[in-house]
Amino acid sequence: MSALPRKRPRGLRILPSATTVLAICAGLTSIKFALDEKPWISLALIGAAAVLDGIDGGIARALNAQSRMGAEIDSLADAVNFGVAPALVIYVTMLQHSQIGWIFVLLYAVCVVLRLARFNALLDDDTRPAYTREFFTGMPAPCGAVGAIGPLVAMMQFGHGWWTEPWFVCLWLAANAALLVSRVPTLALKAISVPPNAAPILLILVAAAAAGLLLFPYILVLLIIAGYLCIIPFTIRSQRWVAARPEAWDVEPRERRAVRREARRAAPNRRSMARLGLRRPGSGH
Repeated sequence: MSALPRKRPRGLRILPSATTVLAICAGLTSIKFALDEKPWISLALIGAAAVLDGIDGGIARALNAQSRMGAEIDSLADAVNFGVAPALVIYVTMLQHSQIGWIFVLLYAVCVVLRLARFNALLDDDTRPAYTREFFTGMPAPCGAVGAIGPLVAMMQFGHGWWTEPWFVCLWLAANAALLVSRVPTLALKAISVPPNAAPILLILVAAAAAGLLLFPYILVLLIIAGYLCIIPFTIRSQRWVAARPEAWDVEPRERRAVRREARRAAPNRRSMARLGLRRPGSGH
């Protein structure tokens, strides 16, 4: 006789929502420490809110505790933690004496809300091709928050300079706001496959990132921002490649990489044939 599956305690079903509420508390408290002229604590609390936001969904799936209420709380938490909190922290610490600074702060916060609204609407769209679910449309809200605090992080590391001038901070907020509501594709983490033989290297990188977070936290954040900006062109190229070959998204990642390598090897031959005025057999006119 097979054993019956053990039921999880009902009290654990509230754990994902409790994690989300803790993230909201961290985001709002970051504003309080910005008002107290302790921006380093504000940055740490925004980072803590991002970590809590990243694990609450996993906890909900592990406990099979997904609910409509939890989804709504999570969306509101993202608006607070990655829209309102970073915007107000930047305003209090860097733009308080700028007459137009508040306009760009509002612009950034509103674009975060619009980006989240579009994300929620796309979740219910069953007409999209399967591969589009592996890409975010526009910059995700947590990435937007990390980008928005970039000038403050640079100030904490290097002191005052052109990166702390109100005009630059305003332009930086405007650029982040534009990426949030843009159609630029961003690769979702769940779409990234790690070969088994690369697991040790990944663990070493995680350990190095943890050490860097403890020893050089501001430098690490700036490197993350720079790395994200450098990845955007490759993500656009990857999305266009898959859009032209939607059938390739259903195969294993190893086979997909083999198809890409074959396409790259064939590209120089096609260019050479085009320069010579030749056409592939069976290409017609």
